[in-house]
Amino acid sequence: MIDLYYWTTPNGHKITLFLEESALDYRLLPVHIGRGEQFRPEFLSIAPNNRIPAIVDQAPADGGAPISLFESGAILLYLADKSRQFIPADLRGRNEVLQWLFWQMGGLGPMAGQNHHFSQYAPEKLPYAIQRYVKETNRLYGVLDRRLADRAFIAGEAYSIADMAIYPWIVPHENQGQDLGDFPHLSRWFHAIAARPGTVRAYQLAERINQTPTVDEAAKKILFGQDARTGAS
Repeated sequence: MIDLYYWTTPNGHKITLFLEESALDYRLLPVHIGRGEQFRPEFLSIAPNNRIPAIVDQAPADGGAPISLFESGAILLYLADKSRQFIPADLRGRNEVLQWLFWQMGGLGPMAGQNHHFSQYAPEKLPYAIQRYVKETNRLYGVLDRRLADRAFIAGEAYSIADMAIYPWIVPHENQGQDLGDFPHLSRWFHAIAARPGTVRAYQLAERINQTPTVDEAAKKILFGQDARTGAS
């Protein structure tokens, strides 16, 4: 059994995408980040960076004590190795997936996240910051579009954890100031993944858990006002 500590963010969606595609049993434990539930001591003991998602594998492959992990990329890789799904076994295929997983973690996620912040949440609209991140997001979309010109999925012909990592960050493309019509290969890939039954189930789950996804002023203070003292006992 996998305990998934989750909220309805792109990084949270990555893990529900995997779990809905796989046969792994899991239990969903919502962590409402807009209410500060990520600062509870019991959660921080699993995820010291006070971010979702996090997991606890109650039955790890080595037969030992439960294993906890934070960071969505690390969780995807762990689950892929545990289930032997969605990552190739061969050296070349595995590293093809890993480089795109890390590309998302180090590039698309942070850049699109800053795009969201300055375009939608910042108390002051800063044209330079907005333009900077909208353009960088656009550049990254172009990288994906070229990558997908001659293959079905990010790492080849098989759906993988690289696709699961990237897809949730493309879902809010309109809020990122991007038009998928400008990226035909990316658009084809996006709609193919959106139609997968596992994707449909994952996003239906999110709708049931968070029926009011608007970030209000109180949530902004919690989410965007953190410093080194945040979460300290």
